[in-house]
Amino acid sequence: MPINDMSFRIGGEAGQGVESSGTGFAKALTRAGLYTMAVPDYYSRIRGGHNFFTIRVSEKPVYAVQDGIQVLIALNAETVARHIEHLVPGGAVIIDKGIAFDMSLLAGRDIRLLQAPLAEIARAEGDEVMVNTAGLAVMAGLTEFDLEYVIGVIADGFGKKGTGIIEANHRVAAAAHAWVREHHPDFPWRIQAQAAPKRLTVNANQAFALGALMAGCKFVAGYPMTPTTPVLEYMAQHADVWGLVMKQAESEVAAINMVVGAANAGVRAMTATSGGGFDLMTEGLSLAAMMESPVVVFLGQRPGPATGLPTRSNQADLNLALYAGHGEFSRIVLSPHTIPEFYSCGIRAFNLAEKYQCPVLVLSDHLISSSYQTVEAADIDLDNLTIDRGKLLSPAQVDAMPNYKRFALTDDGVSPRAIPASSRNAVFLTTGDEHDEEGHITEDPIIASRMTEKRLAKMKAALVDMRPPFRFGPEQADLTFICWGATYGPVVEAAKELSKQGTSANVLCFVDIWPFPVALAQAALSGARPLVSVEANARGQFAHLLQAEAGIKVQQQILRYDGRGFTPDYILAHLEAV
Repeated sequence: MPINDMSFRIGGEAGQGVESSGTGFAKALTRAGLYTMAVPDYYSRIRGGHNFFTIRVSEKPVYAVQDGIQVLIALNAETVARHIEHLVPGGAVIIDKGIAFDMSLLAGRDIRLLQAPLAEIARAEGDEVMVNTAGLAVMAGLTEFDLEYVIGVIADGFGKKGTGIIEANHRVAAAAHAWVREHHPDFPWRIQAQAAPKRLTVNANQAFALGALMAGCKFVAGYPMTPTTPVLEYMAQHADVWGLVMKQAESEVAAINMVVGAANAGVRAMTATSGGGFDLMTEGLSLAAMMESPVVVFLGQRPGPATGLPTRSNQADLNLALYAGHGEFSRIVLSPHTIPEFYSCGIRAFNLAEKYQCPVLVLSDHLISSSYQTVEAADIDLDNLTIDRGKLLSPAQVDAMPNYKRFALTDDGVSPRAIPASSRNAVFLTTGDEHDEEGHITEDPIIASRMTEKRLAKMKAALVDMRPPFRFGPEQADLTFICWGATYGPVVEAAKELSKQGTSANVLCFVDIWPFPVALAQAALSGARPLVSVEANARGQFAHLLQAEAGIKVQQQILRYDGRGFTPDYILAHLEAV
């Protein structure tokens, strides 16, 4: 029987605890020494609308969920109708015996139906709202998964609500677990705990926020916007411990301007937003460039234009990140591809922002921002940090200068920076108008040209810090996938499946997007053909950038722009015979 290699899904209406239950079970699996990938799917409403949560579990690292599932936990009839097609032969449906649904949906399918007394058990042992706990306990019993891991997560999750709630959930879980072991003892898939080093279950939002705190971020301003609101929430929850000032601004315009001001004052500062909010921030982004303030923007992509699909995923804001803002100025754009890389980028973004005194944009998307993944605790390195504040001057260094010039012309475009009023000589003008080396407003054409060239020179200088694409798989392969950012996981799983089928495949994933590392891209892709790019947008924005900057043309594009995340099944189904 397959052990520790399966997927399951819990579905119901918003408000039924679908996501909290799924997240809790994923944590339980991680504590049992297993790897998980857990992906929520929900509508942009508080109640109503169909929500579901998919978890894949394995003994080996997993990077994406699959289309096929072995168990479906249905908290309402709609869940059966929506997801029955995804159940693999031999799979099971767990549903409360009191829920009526169209039984004809099961006709002709090799599917086991468990009509369990979920609500009855919940009422008898605790409260009917605990029906989701009962459903997950049935799932655990069906797969012979040790219930103690589930109970441990329940205790952690409800600790603040008192022992009564914990004990009631414990009784519900134990009774549901016993019921399924009595009535359905045999199932083709099992989940067994295994010895493993310490691991974590986190998503990209949490990882980036932790990295930012470790980097010394002391000011955050933002206006809540899916999918990056959890970044602001995480920062707010930890503000007192980390000595952080967290401001929920009245608008995105106010937020970016607060961040620019804080960064100009010498504080590591950031904001988090999505495409529509970032649109409003672009004037402030240009202000940061003119003032040479090192700001960090965490940009969570979701489908647009306008409100679009606010709780769905895509990668259509690449061009927005590359070109947003009036005028010409330097910026750095990063797009992390794994949870540990999001943590690292939380640190690296601030280092780069201060080293080059320019905006740094970190791109995410709804899929990886909201999905939980098991990672090795050792990959979130809290001890070996590098903090690079660039050309930041001490008060003594500033006072030793006969005439401190905040915007002094330099070969790399980066001027020595003093914190305003940190010493006797650290007094200077900062303005959004064009200015000379001392910050005085000017319309002199020669000075204006030199200052423009100075700010743009940072992009050339920053190339030394841009990394080549990350490679997965053999150096030479029959087929090379090209991706960027969070599509990495599904693409890797597709490459692994192709290799099993006899076609060798590798993956080159770009994380350092801008300034574009032309020479590194050309070296990495030299001789690789055919090239298949995978992007969650309709126009192949990265494929266009690759051709425009490096002269490299892909042979096929696999694009998805329906708001749903890539799966390896989707990629393989759309892969042509290239």
